[in-house]
Amino acid sequence: MKKIELYEEKTFEDIKHIDEYGNEYWLARELQKALEYKDWRNFEKVINKAVISAKNSTNVDEDWVVEVNKPIKTGKGKEEFVRDYRLLRYICYLIVQNADPNKEVVALGQTYFAVQTRKQELTEKEYSELTEDEKRFYQRSLTKKRNYSLNQAAKNAGVKNFDLFHNAGYKGLYNGETADDIAKRKKLRYREEILDNIGSEELAANLFRITQTEAKLKRDSIQGESNANAVHYNIGKNIREVIKKNGGTMPEDLPTPKKSLKELEKENKNKLISNVKNK
Repeated sequence: MKKIELYEEKTFEDIKHIDEYGNEYWLARELQKALEYKDWRNFEKVINKAVISAKNSTNVDEDWVVEVNKPIKTGKGKEEFVRDYRLLRYICYLIVQNADPNKEVVALGQTYFAVQTRKQELTEKEYSELTEDEKRFYQRSLTKKRNYSLNQAAKNAGVKNFDLFHNAGYKGLYNGETADDIAKRKKLRYREEILDNIGSEELAANLFRITQTEAKLKRDSIQGESNANAVHYNIGKNIREVIKKNGGTMPEDLPTPKKSLKELEKENKNKLISNVKNK
């Protein structure tokens, strides 16, 4: 299999991490491997060049690179710590710009991080200026981050059955429908994400459900799985009542987009790969 086809399956998105606050980052040694640098010292030189570029290109004082210790097992079975770096997306973009341009994977990385940077710029525009698909990507990015935070808050409240917990929120917002009910109504495939198959208005309603539930769990120090589930259900139901009171369309009555966000991402990826092959 060609390298470019391998990266169609194992992209830079796959090595992205999300911290407890919903912030994205990459680890330098994983990026080193992805960019096919065998020698860590050579890759560190690329990182240093990227840091210099970052300082020269912006006045923002940002921790683009944070040193972390990474435990590894030696050949003798002992555990040692090696230096690694936690990298923000912008510094990754500059790293691939300073990497060996003769590597096919570097060209793909340059395209990937350029597109990711552009997506971030789009989210900073007036929301009304975005296309419907851009709004969907924007809202979906927010729901992913906030769902992670919600899960942490639910865990701290004592939730163990997360399927039941999330179904409680869906049932409140969707007039008793569970995740399975919603998936069947939308005719989704097995394990296909509901939030990847809804429009921006429906995503916004779910984002409000997620953020308000997290805030309630933390603010009122909710404890106990049944109590947390009840909070999630009631928040969903309250949002539904607000939508109805304001004359809005109920979430279950909103249209399902013709293409899921996964399909749109795949189409965009294929375009990127095609562009790299044609370089």
